[in-house]
Amino acid sequence: MSHTFGIRQAQKQKTRQALLDAALRLLEEQSLSSLGLREVTRAVGVAPTAFYRHFRSTADLGVALVDEALGSLHPMVRTTVSSAGDSEERITRAVGLIAHHVDAFPAHVRFIARERHGGVQPVREAIRAQLARFAQEVKTELAKDPEAAGWSDDDLLMLAHLYVDQMLITASLFLEAQEAPDASEEERDRVARLATRQLRLISVGRHHWHD
Repeated sequence: MSHTFGIRQAQKQKTRQALLDAALRLLEEQSLSSLGLREVTRAVGVAPTAFYRHFRSTADLGVALVDEALGSLHPMVRTTVSSAGDSEERITRAVGLIAHHVDAFPAHVRFIARERHGGVQPVREAIRAQLARFAQEVKTELAKDPEAAGWSDDDLLMLAHLYVDQMLITASLFLEAQEAPDASEEERDRVARLATRQLRLISVGRHHWHD
């Protein structure tokens, strides 16, 4: 009995993941607000009624995609601002990690970039909640740095949000460079240099904030 239940659960999880994967592919060319559940189920090869065994709506599916796209990034985000190494080492590490993530998961990056300000409120709220969690985690890492001595919680959180926003901007720029008709290594290098300069600017402001 338990063996049969396990098989059914595995199949259910497989179908759920197939729906998520199909939706992500379809969202490469459109926004979530225009995506129909019949499109998704047709792409997977299941009946439309099967969709509701996994998600209440396309908005619910979108929230699950947010969790998939951002939920696994928390260790990476903490690593980019950890106190290991000097300022330049941290910046180089951050830009490299972001570039690698865009290379590995371009569809997820595109989805978040498009839907962060998209027309589906539950998805916008889910993205906002994940980014707020990122900021809190970055703040915790920043507080460990000796340079944080004397900083208020509000100022540390403000700085954390700056870093999180810059990571999103950098990811979007790498994605644009990757998908440009004339995509080249030179363009990718240009984005890396720009991202490095922007992070340096934040770092300079951080060093002189109390001045």
